[in-house]
Amino acid sequence: MRQRGLLVLAVIVSAVTGRAQTPSAAQPQGTADLTKVTAVIRCGAAWDPKVGMDRNVTILVSGERIRNTISQTAKSVVEGSRVAAPPGATVIDLPDHTCLPGLIDTHTHILLQGDITADDYDRQLLKWSPEYRTILGTQSARKALEYGFTTIRDLETEGAGYADVDIKKAINAGVIPGPRMQVATRSLDVTGAYPLLGYAPNVPVPHGVQVCDGPDACRKAVREQIMYGADWIKVYSDRSYYIDPNPPPGVGPPPVLNDIPTFTIDELRAMVDEAHRQRHKVASHATALNGVHNSVEAGVDTIEHGDYISDADIRLMIQKGTYYVPTLYVGEYVAEGRAKAGAPVWLEMTKISAETFRRALKAGVKIAFGTDAGGFDWNINPAVEFELRVKYGQTPAEALRSATVTASELLGMPKDIGTIEPGKLADIVAVKGDPLSDITVLEHVDFVMKGGVVFKKQ
Repeated sequence: MRQRGLLVLAVIVSAVTGRAQTPSAAQPQGTADLTKVTAVIRCGAAWDPKVGMDRNVTILVSGERIRNTISQTAKSVVEGSRVAAPPGATVIDLPDHTCLPGLIDTHTHILLQGDITADDYDRQLLKWSPEYRTILGTQSARKALEYGFTTIRDLETEGAGYADVDIKKAINAGVIPGPRMQVATRSLDVTGAYPLLGYAPNVPVPHGVQVCDGPDACRKAVREQIMYGADWIKVYSDRSYYIDPNPPPGVGPPPVLNDIPTFTIDELRAMVDEAHRQRHKVASHATALNGVHNSVEAGVDTIEHGDYISDADIRLMIQKGTYYVPTLYVGEYVAEGRAKAGAPVWLEMTKISAETFRRALKAGVKIAFGTDAGGFDWNINPAVEFELRVKYGQTPAEALRSATVTASELLGMPKDIGTIEPGKLADIVAVKGDPLSDITVLEHVDFVMKGGVVFKKQ
Protein backbone atom coordinates (compact mmCIF):
# COMPACT_ATOMS: atom_id res chain seq x y z
CA MET A 1 0.00 0.00 0.00
CA ARG A 2 2.88 2.36 0.84
CA GLN A 3 4.48 1.84 -2.60
CA ARG A 4 1.12 2.38 -4.29
CA GLY A 5 0.75 5.69 -2.45
CA LEU A 6 4.20 6.80 -3.56
CA LEU A 7 3.29 5.99 -7.16
CA VAL A 8 0.20 8.20 -6.94
CA LEU A 9 2.33 11.03 -5.56
CA ALA A 10 4.76 10.58 -8.43
CA VAL A 11 1.92 11.06 -10.91
CA ILE A 12 0.96 14.28 -9.10
CA VAL A 13 4.45 15.71 -9.32
CA SER A 14 4.84 14.68 -12.94
CA ALA A 15 1.52 16.25 -13.94
CA VAL A 16 2.20 19.55 -12.22
CA THR A 17 5.88 20.04 -12.94
CA GLY A 18 6.15 18.31 -16.29
CA ARG A 19 9.08 16.20 -14.95
CA ALA A 20 8.95 12.44 -14.65
CA GLN A 21 9.43 11.24 -11.06
CA THR A 22 10.18 7.77 -9.70
CA PRO A 23 8.35 6.64 -6.52
CA SER A 24 11.53 6.90 -4.50
CA ALA A 25 11.99 10.54 -5.56
CA ALA A 26 8.38 11.59 -5.07
CA GLN A 27 7.58 14.63 -2.93
CA PRO A 28 4.58 14.98 -0.65
CA GLN A 29 1.45 16.39 -2.31
CA GLY A 30 1.50 20.19 -2.39
CA THR A 31 5.30 20.46 -2.17
CA ALA A 32 6.05 19.95 -5.86
CA ASP A 33 8.25 22.62 -7.47
CA LEU A 34 5.81 25.20 -8.82
CA THR A 35 8.15 28.17 -8.62
CA LYS A 36 8.29 28.50 -12.38
CA VAL A 37 4.51 28.54 -12.86
CA THR A 38 3.37 32.10 -13.58
CA ALA A 39 -0.29 31.45 -14.42
CA VAL A 40 -2.86 28.77 -13.74
CA ILE A 41 -5.81 28.66 -16.16
CA ARG A 42 -8.76 26.50 -15.11
CA CYS A 43 -11.04 25.74 -18.04
CA GLY A 44 -14.48 24.17 -17.88
CA ALA A 45 -13.46 22.43 -21.10
CA ALA A 46 -10.60 22.57 -23.56
CA TRP A 47 -10.30 21.62 -27.22
CA ASP A 48 -7.01 20.72 -28.82
CA PRO A 49 -6.54 19.46 -32.39
CA LYS A 50 -4.48 16.50 -31.19
CA VAL A 51 -6.69 15.26 -28.35
CA GLY A 52 -10.12 16.68 -29.09
CA MET A 53 -12.45 17.98 -26.37
CA ASP A 54 -11.82 17.36 -22.67
CA ARG A 55 -13.51 18.62 -19.52
CA ASN A 56 -12.10 20.36 -16.45
CA VAL A 57 -8.68 21.11 -17.88
CA THR A 58 -6.03 23.10 -16.03
CA ILE A 59 -3.27 24.76 -18.03
CA LEU A 60 -0.05 25.70 -16.25
CA VAL A 61 1.89 28.55 -17.82
CA SER A 62 5.53 29.36 -17.20
CA GLY A 63 6.55 32.71 -18.65
CA GLU A 64 5.56 32.78 -22.32
CA ARG A 65 5.13 29.02 -22.69
CA ILE A 66 2.85 26.23 -21.54
CA ARG A 67 4.44 24.22 -18.75
CA ASN A 68 1.85 21.48 -18.53
CA THR A 69 -1.81 20.60 -18.86
CA ILE A 70 -3.90 18.58 -16.43
CA SER A 71 -6.94 16.90 -17.92
CA GLN A 72 -10.12 15.39 -16.54
CA THR A 73 -8.58 11.95 -16.60
CA ALA A 74 -6.03 13.01 -13.96
CA LYS A 75 -8.41 15.17 -11.92
CA SER A 76 -8.85 12.73 -9.03
CA VAL A 77 -5.09 12.50 -8.60
CA VAL A 78 -4.11 16.13 -8.86
CA GLU A 79 -7.07 17.97 -7.38
CA GLY A 80 -5.10 18.97 -4.30
CA SER A 81 -2.17 20.33 -6.29
CA ARG A 82 -4.17 22.24 -8.89
CA VAL A 83 -5.80 24.50 -6.31
CA ALA A 84 -2.51 25.27 -4.57
CA ALA A 85 -1.17 27.82 -7.01
CA PRO A 86 2.31 29.08 -6.15
CA PRO A 87 2.74 32.55 -4.63
CA GLY A 88 2.69 35.23 -7.30
CA ALA A 89 1.05 33.06 -9.96
CA THR A 90 -2.04 34.46 -11.63
CA VAL A 91 -5.09 32.24 -11.26
CA ILE A 92 -7.62 32.48 -14.10
CA ASP A 93 -10.92 30.69 -13.58
CA LEU A 94 -12.97 30.00 -16.70
CA PRO A 95 -15.42 27.34 -15.45
CA ASP A 96 -18.08 27.98 -18.10
CA HIS A 97 -15.68 28.43 -21.01
CA THR A 98 -14.00 26.25 -23.59
CA CYS A 99 -10.29 26.98 -23.95
CA LEU A 100 -8.61 26.57 -27.34
CA PRO A 101 -5.24 27.27 -28.94
CA GLY A 102 -4.91 30.85 -30.15
CA LEU A 103 -6.56 31.20 -33.55
CA ILE A 104 -4.45 31.81 -36.67
CA ASP A 105 -5.57 33.82 -39.70
CA THR A 106 -3.24 33.22 -42.64
CA HIS A 107 -4.64 35.92 -44.93
CA THR A 108 -5.15 39.45 -43.62
CA HIS A 109 -4.51 43.08 -44.62
CA ILE A 110 -4.19 45.24 -41.51
CA LEU A 111 -3.36 48.31 -43.63
CA LEU A 112 -6.56 48.03 -45.68
CA GLN A 113 -9.92 49.08 -44.28
CA GLY A 114 -12.37 47.51 -46.72
CA ASP A 115 -12.53 47.84 -50.51
CA ILE A 116 -15.85 46.75 -51.94
CA THR A 117 -15.44 49.06 -54.93
CA ALA A 118 -12.55 50.71 -56.75
CA ASP A 119 -13.56 54.02 -55.18
CA ASP A 120 -13.08 52.54 -51.69
CA TYR A 121 -9.61 51.41 -52.64
CA ASP A 122 -8.55 54.55 -54.50
CA ARG A 123 -9.59 56.74 -51.58
CA GLN A 124 -7.24 54.94 -49.22
CA LEU A 125 -4.24 55.22 -51.54
CA LEU A 126 -4.90 58.76 -52.77
CA LYS A 127 -6.38 60.57 -49.78
CA TRP A 128 -4.88 58.80 -46.78
CA SER A 129 -1.20 59.26 -46.02
CA PRO A 130 0.94 56.17 -45.32
CA GLU A 131 1.38 57.48 -41.78
CA TYR A 132 -2.38 57.67 -41.21
CA ARG A 133 -2.86 54.23 -42.71
CA THR A 134 -0.18 52.87 -40.40
CA ILE A 135 -1.98 54.32 -37.39
CA LEU A 136 -5.17 52.61 -38.55
CA GLY A 137 -3.15 49.43 -39.12
CA THR A 138 -2.11 49.37 -35.47
CA GLN A 139 -5.79 49.45 -34.54
CA SER A 140 -6.55 46.62 -36.95
CA ALA A 141 -3.80 44.56 -35.35
CA ARG A 142 -5.24 45.18 -31.90
CA LYS A 143 -8.70 44.17 -33.10
CA ALA A 144 -7.33 40.96 -34.62
CA LEU A 145 -5.80 40.02 -31.27
CA GLU A 146 -8.94 40.84 -29.33
CA TYR A 147 -10.98 38.74 -31.75
CA GLY A 148 -8.81 35.80 -30.67
CA PHE A 149 -6.29 35.67 -33.52
CA THR A 150 -2.96 35.47 -31.73
CA THR A 151 -1.04 34.93 -34.99
CA ILE A 152 -1.66 36.33 -38.48
CA ARG A 153 0.02 36.28 -41.87
CA ASP A 154 -0.50 39.72 -43.37
CA LEU A 155 -0.43 39.45 -47.15
CA GLU A 156 0.63 42.90 -48.35
CA THR A 157 0.28 46.52 -47.44
CA GLU A 158 -1.75 47.67 -50.48
CA GLY A 159 0.40 50.68 -51.27
CA ALA A 160 1.62 51.38 -47.73
CA GLY A 161 5.17 50.25 -48.43
CA TYR A 162 6.89 48.37 -45.63
CA ALA A 163 4.61 49.60 -42.85
CA ASP A 164 3.68 46.02 -41.96
CA VAL A 165 7.31 45.35 -41.03
CA ASP A 166 7.28 48.30 -38.63
CA ILE A 167 3.97 47.27 -37.06
CA LYS A 168 5.36 43.78 -36.57
CA LYS A 169 8.47 45.25 -34.91
CA ALA A 170 6.35 47.44 -32.63
CA ILE A 171 4.27 44.44 -31.56
CA ASN A 172 7.33 42.31 -30.90
CA ALA A 173 8.88 45.12 -28.86
CA GLY A 174 5.74 45.50 -26.75
CA VAL A 175 5.08 49.04 -27.98
CA ILE A 176 1.57 48.17 -29.21
CA PRO A 177 -0.69 45.15 -28.70
CA GLY A 178 -1.23 42.79 -31.57
CA PRO A 179 -0.82 39.24 -32.81
CA ARG A 180 2.53 37.79 -33.79
CA MET A 181 2.90 38.47 -37.50
CA GLN A 182 4.43 37.15 -40.66
CA VAL A 183 4.35 39.82 -43.37
CA ALA A 184 4.52 40.02 -47.17
CA THR A 185 5.22 43.77 -47.55
CA ARG A 186 4.44 45.14 -51.04
CA SER A 187 3.47 42.10 -53.16
CA LEU A 188 4.22 41.81 -56.87
CA ASP A 189 2.27 42.25 -60.10
CA VAL A 190 2.92 43.19 -63.72
CA THR A 191 2.49 46.52 -65.46
CA GLY A 192 -1.13 47.44 -66.08
CA ALA A 193 -2.69 44.75 -63.91
CA TYR A 194 -3.18 46.23 -60.44
CA PRO A 195 -4.81 49.42 -59.14
CA LEU A 196 -4.61 52.27 -59.24
CA LEU A 197 -5.75 52.10 -62.88
CA GLY A 198 -7.71 54.28 -65.29
CA TYR A 199 -5.99 57.60 -64.65
CA ALA A 200 -4.61 59.81 -67.42
CA PRO A 201 -1.13 58.79 -68.65
CA ASN A 202 0.33 62.12 -67.51
CA VAL A 203 -1.04 61.70 -63.94
CA PRO A 204 1.33 59.72 -61.73
CA VAL A 205 -0.53 57.59 -59.18
CA PRO A 206 0.59 55.08 -56.58
CA HIS A 207 0.11 51.35 -57.02
CA GLY A 208 -1.06 48.85 -54.48
CA VAL A 209 1.87 46.57 -55.36
CA GLN A 210 5.47 46.64 -56.53
CA VAL A 211 5.44 46.30 -60.31
CA CYS A 212 7.95 44.05 -62.04
CA ASP A 213 8.23 42.69 -65.57
CA GLY A 214 10.52 39.92 -66.78
CA PRO A 215 12.24 37.14 -64.79
CA ASP A 216 15.32 39.17 -63.87
CA ALA A 217 13.42 42.25 -62.69
CA CYS A 218 11.03 40.11 -60.66
CA ARG A 219 13.90 38.17 -59.11
CA LYS A 220 15.44 41.49 -58.09
CA ALA A 221 12.11 42.63 -56.60
CA VAL A 222 11.98 39.49 -54.47
CA ARG A 223 15.47 40.20 -53.18
CA GLU A 224 14.53 43.79 -52.38
CA GLN A 225 11.43 42.84 -50.43
CA ILE A 226 13.31 40.23 -48.41
CA MET A 227 16.04 42.79 -47.71
CA TYR A 228 13.44 45.14 -46.21
CA GLY A 229 11.79 42.54 -44.03
CA ALA A 230 9.35 40.39 -46.01
CA ASP A 231 8.71 36.99 -44.45
CA TRP A 232 6.64 35.90 -47.45
CA ILE A 233 6.60 36.91 -51.09
CA LYS A 234 3.13 37.44 -52.49
CA VAL A 235 2.41 37.44 -56.20
CA TYR A 236 -0.76 38.30 -58.10
CA SER A 237 -1.13 35.60 -60.72
CA ASP A 238 -4.40 36.53 -62.43
CA ARG A 239 -7.04 39.21 -63.02
CA SER A 240 -10.21 40.00 -65.05
CA TYR A 241 -12.39 37.03 -64.14
CA TYR A 242 -15.18 35.69 -66.33
CA ILE A 243 -17.35 32.62 -66.75
CA ASP A 244 -15.88 30.78 -69.72
CA PRO A 245 -18.56 29.50 -72.14
CA ASN A 246 -15.92 27.49 -74.03
CA PRO A 247 -13.35 26.23 -71.51
CA PRO A 248 -10.24 24.42 -72.72
CA PRO A 249 -10.65 20.69 -73.43
CA GLY A 250 -10.36 18.52 -70.36
CA VAL A 251 -11.04 21.36 -67.93
CA GLY A 252 -13.95 20.94 -65.61
CA PRO A 253 -16.31 20.71 -63.95
CA PRO A 254 -18.37 23.67 -65.22
CA PRO A 255 -19.01 26.47 -64.71
CA VAL A 256 -15.37 27.34 -65.28
CA LEU A 257 -14.11 30.65 -63.91
CA ASN A 258 -11.42 31.84 -66.29
CA ASP A 259 -9.04 34.78 -66.11
CA ILE A 260 -6.22 36.71 -67.71
CA PRO A 261 -2.92 35.47 -66.28
CA THR A 262 -0.50 38.18 -65.20
CA PHE A 263 3.02 36.80 -64.88
CA THR A 264 4.40 34.34 -67.39
CA ILE A 265 5.37 30.94 -66.10
CA ASP A 266 9.04 31.92 -66.43
CA GLU A 267 8.47 35.02 -64.30
CA LEU A 268 6.65 33.01 -61.65
CA ARG A 269 9.36 30.36 -61.59
CA ALA A 270 12.05 33.00 -61.18
CA MET A 271 10.26 34.54 -58.18
CA VAL A 272 9.60 31.17 -56.58
CA ASP A 273 13.18 30.08 -57.15
CA GLU A 274 14.61 33.25 -55.62
CA ALA A 275 12.30 33.15 -52.61
CA HIS A 276 12.97 29.46 -51.94
CA ARG A 277 16.69 29.96 -52.45
CA GLN A 278 16.55 32.46 -49.59
CA ARG A 279 14.34 30.13 -47.51
CA HIS A 280 11.21 32.20 -47.90
CA LYS A 281 7.83 31.04 -49.13
CA VAL A 282 5.53 32.33 -51.86
CA ALA A 283 1.79 33.03 -51.58
CA SER A 284 -0.10 33.38 -54.84
CA HIS A 285 -3.29 35.36 -55.26
CA ALA A 286 -4.80 32.95 -57.77
CA THR A 287 -8.54 33.16 -58.18
CA ALA A 288 -9.32 31.31 -61.40
CA LEU A 289 -8.19 28.72 -63.94
CA ASN A 290 -4.92 30.04 -65.36
CA GLY A 291 -3.71 31.82 -62.24
CA VAL A 292 -4.06 28.67 -60.15
CA HIS A 293 -2.56 26.38 -62.78
CA ASN A 294 0.49 28.56 -63.45
CA SER A 295 1.07 29.10 -59.74
CA VAL A 296 0.99 25.41 -58.85
CA GLU A 297 3.20 24.55 -61.81
CA ALA A 298 5.71 27.21 -60.71
CA GLY A 299 5.86 25.75 -57.20
CA VAL A 300 4.22 28.38 -55.00
CA ASP A 301 3.55 27.37 -51.41
CA THR A 302 -0.03 28.60 -51.03
CA ILE A 303 -2.97 29.33 -53.30
CA GLU A 304 -4.93 32.31 -51.98
CA HIS A 305 -8.67 32.53 -52.71
CA GLY A 306 -8.76 29.79 -55.36
CA ASP A 307 -12.38 30.45 -56.26
CA TYR A 308 -12.01 28.01 -59.15
CA ILE A 309 -9.50 25.16 -59.21
CA SER A 310 -9.68 22.45 -61.86
CA ASP A 311 -9.72 18.83 -60.74
CA ALA A 312 -6.33 18.33 -62.37
CA ASP A 313 -4.83 21.19 -60.39
CA ILE A 314 -6.40 19.90 -57.19
CA ARG A 315 -4.55 16.62 -57.78
CA LEU A 316 -1.34 18.52 -58.49
CA MET A 317 -1.71 20.55 -55.30
CA ILE A 318 -2.01 17.34 -53.30
CA GLN A 319 1.02 15.91 -55.06
CA LYS A 320 3.14 19.00 -54.37
CA GLY A 321 1.80 19.70 -50.88
CA THR A 322 0.45 23.12 -51.87
CA TYR A 323 -1.80 24.73 -49.27
CA TYR A 324 -5.21 26.13 -50.20
CA VAL A 325 -6.40 29.27 -48.38
CA PRO A 326 -9.98 29.96 -49.47
CA THR A 327 -11.57 33.23 -48.35
CA LEU A 328 -15.29 32.57 -48.52
CA TYR A 329 -16.75 35.41 -46.49
CA VAL A 330 -14.99 38.28 -48.26
CA GLY A 331 -16.30 37.05 -51.61
CA GLU A 332 -19.87 37.24 -50.37
CA TYR A 333 -19.17 40.57 -48.65
CA VAL A 334 -17.99 42.35 -51.81
CA ALA A 335 -20.08 40.53 -54.44
CA GLU A 336 -23.15 42.73 -54.53
CA GLY A 337 -21.22 46.01 -54.47
CA ARG A 338 -18.86 44.92 -57.22
CA ALA A 339 -21.75 43.64 -59.31
CA LYS A 340 -23.46 47.03 -59.05
CA ALA A 341 -20.16 48.68 -60.02
CA GLY A 342 -20.13 46.73 -63.29
CA ALA A 343 -18.71 43.29 -62.48
CA PRO A 344 -21.69 40.91 -62.18
CA VAL A 345 -19.36 37.90 -62.37
CA TRP A 346 -18.74 38.32 -58.63
CA LEU A 347 -22.27 37.06 -57.91
CA GLU A 348 -21.43 33.81 -59.71
CA MET A 349 -18.00 33.59 -58.12
CA THR A 350 -19.46 33.06 -54.66
CA LYS A 351 -21.28 29.93 -55.87
CA ILE A 352 -18.24 28.66 -57.74
CA SER A 353 -15.94 29.18 -54.76
CA ALA A 354 -18.29 27.19 -52.50
CA GLU A 355 -18.28 24.27 -54.93
CA THR A 356 -14.50 24.45 -55.33
CA PHE A 357 -14.16 24.34 -51.55
CA ARG A 358 -16.26 21.19 -51.41
CA ARG A 359 -14.23 19.48 -54.14
CA ALA A 360 -10.90 20.40 -52.55
CA LEU A 361 -12.07 19.24 -49.13
CA LYS A 362 -13.29 15.92 -50.48
CA ALA A 363 -10.04 15.37 -52.39
CA GLY A 364 -7.88 15.98 -49.32
CA VAL A 365 -6.12 19.26 -50.16
CA LYS A 366 -4.42 20.90 -47.18
CA ILE A 367 -6.82 23.73 -46.29
CA ALA A 368 -5.72 26.53 -43.96
CA PHE A 369 -7.83 29.27 -42.43
CA GLY A 370 -7.69 32.72 -44.01
CA THR A 371 -10.22 35.51 -44.24
CA ASP A 372 -8.85 38.45 -46.27
CA ALA A 373 -9.79 40.72 -43.35
CA GLY A 374 -9.15 44.26 -44.50
CA GLY A 375 -10.89 43.39 -47.74
CA PHE A 376 -13.87 43.74 -45.43
CA ASP A 377 -14.20 46.19 -42.54
CA TRP A 378 -12.07 45.37 -39.50
CA ASN A 379 -15.11 46.08 -37.31
CA ILE A 380 -16.43 42.75 -38.59
CA ASN A 381 -14.99 39.81 -36.68
CA PRO A 382 -13.00 37.64 -39.15
CA ALA A 383 -14.30 34.57 -37.29
CA VAL A 384 -17.47 34.87 -39.41
CA GLU A 385 -15.48 32.78 -41.89
CA PHE A 386 -15.91 29.71 -39.69
CA GLU A 387 -19.66 29.50 -40.24
CA LEU A 388 -19.25 29.41 -44.03
CA ARG A 389 -16.54 26.76 -43.80
CA VAL A 390 -18.94 24.53 -41.90
CA LYS A 391 -21.85 25.42 -44.19
CA TYR A 392 -19.86 24.29 -47.21
CA GLY A 393 -18.65 20.99 -45.85
CA GLN A 394 -16.10 21.11 -43.03
CA THR A 395 -16.99 19.73 -39.64
CA PRO A 396 -16.49 22.21 -36.80
CA ALA A 397 -13.40 20.25 -35.73
CA GLU A 398 -11.99 20.45 -39.27
CA ALA A 399 -12.62 24.18 -39.40
CA LEU A 400 -10.86 24.61 -36.06
CA ARG A 401 -7.93 22.49 -37.20
CA SER A 402 -7.56 24.72 -40.25
CA ALA A 403 -7.16 27.74 -37.93
CA THR A 404 -4.81 26.06 -35.48
CA VAL A 405 -2.53 23.15 -36.28
CA THR A 406 -2.83 23.32 -40.10
CA ALA A 407 -2.24 27.07 -40.11
CA SER A 408 0.77 26.63 -37.83
CA GLU A 409 2.25 24.15 -40.32
CA LEU A 410 1.65 26.54 -43.22
CA LEU A 411 3.55 29.23 -41.30
CA GLY A 412 6.38 26.85 -40.42
CA MET A 413 5.64 27.24 -36.70
CA PRO A 414 4.25 23.86 -35.55
CA LYS A 415 6.76 23.68 -32.70
CA ASP A 416 5.48 26.93 -31.20
CA ILE A 417 1.77 27.40 -31.92
CA GLY A 418 -1.38 25.57 -32.99
CA THR A 419 -1.93 23.24 -30.04
CA ILE A 420 -2.13 23.35 -26.25
CA GLU A 421 0.94 21.30 -25.39
CA PRO A 422 3.83 21.63 -22.95
CA GLY A 423 6.59 23.71 -24.49
CA LYS A 424 4.33 25.57 -26.92
CA LEU A 425 3.80 29.31 -26.66
CA ALA A 426 0.98 30.08 -24.25
CA ASP A 427 -1.44 31.33 -26.89
CA ILE A 428 -4.83 30.47 -25.44
CA VAL A 429 -8.33 31.80 -26.11
CA ALA A 430 -11.66 30.93 -24.53
CA VAL A 431 -15.32 31.10 -25.51
CA LYS A 432 -18.54 30.36 -23.72
CA GLY A 433 -20.23 27.29 -25.09
CA ASP A 434 -19.03 24.45 -27.28
CA PRO A 435 -17.62 25.39 -30.71
CA LEU A 436 -18.04 21.80 -31.86
CA SER A 437 -21.80 22.21 -31.41
CA ASP A 438 -22.05 25.86 -32.50
CA ILE A 439 -19.09 27.16 -34.49
CA THR A 440 -20.42 30.74 -34.27
CA VAL A 441 -19.37 31.00 -30.61
CA LEU A 442 -15.89 31.70 -32.02
CA GLU A 443 -17.21 35.12 -32.96
CA HIS A 444 -17.40 35.92 -29.24
CA VAL A 445 -13.99 35.25 -27.71
CA ASP A 446 -13.98 36.38 -24.06
CA PHE A 447 -10.41 35.56 -23.08
CA VAL A 448 -7.15 36.03 -24.99
CA MET A 449 -3.67 35.13 -23.80
CA LYS A 450 -0.70 35.54 -26.13
CA GLY A 451 2.72 34.35 -25.05
CA GLY A 452 1.60 34.09 -21.43
CA VAL A 453 0.25 37.66 -21.30
CA VAL A 454 -3.48 38.26 -20.89
CA PHE A 455 -4.76 40.79 -23.43
CA LYS A 456 -8.50 40.28 -22.93
CA LYS A 457 -10.63 38.93 -20.11
CA GLN A 458 -14.32 39.62 -19.69
